[in-house]
Amino acid sequence: MSARPNSTDSVIGNLRRSIAVQAARLIAEEGIEDFAFAKRKAARQLGVPPRDLPSNAEIEEALQEHRSLFRDEDDEERLERMREAAILVMEQLAPLRPYVTGVVLTGLGDAFSEVELEVFADSAKDVELFLLSKGIPYEHNEVRRTGHDAPEAILLFECDGVPFRLYVFDHVAERTPRRAHSGVIAERLRLDAFRARIEQSSDAAD
Repeated sequence: MSARPNSTDSVIGNLRRSIAVQAARLIAEEGIEDFAFAKRKAARQLGVPPRDLPSNAEIEEALQEHRSLFRDEDDEERLERMREAAILVMEQLAPLRPYVTGVVLTGLGDAFSEVELEVFADSAKDVELFLLSKGIPYEHNEVRRTGHDAPEAILLFECDGVPFRLYVFDHVAERTPRRAHSGVIAERLRLDAFRARIEQSSDAAD
């Protein structure tokens, strides 16, 4: 005989789900980047103690559901602009062997989404000098995490009004896949594979 579900576990599960959904809404509508902060703020708004908060994977799942549910023509047009800009910048950054990752691959972005690229170099300074040589002004963003898979620098810039987030890693890190907030290995593609993905998406839409 299977064990009967515990009512307390059910209540906690429902609360975690409610917090995840609210946190996903905050991330999508307010542009909050820090998942931990979004969880705490969601718990406060729902009037529940910040205990048994949902995992990042639960937040990521709720966020994808939110973006799918509220997707409109503006989002589709924005995605197209982001993909076009990503190709242009990846062509410029070709010597740095750029990879594209994030929402331009999943197709589930929002008004706060950025094109995410990864490059690998001997030092972050080399990448900065390369950007300057291409006439690309940039600014530094704080690297908030540590560990073997943490970037050496995060550089922010724009291309044709599209925001970019460039993660700079050393060469060794190219063999170490980066994990998304959910803990799942984040997909990343080189330029040729990215172009092929876009063509497949266009063919499927037709």
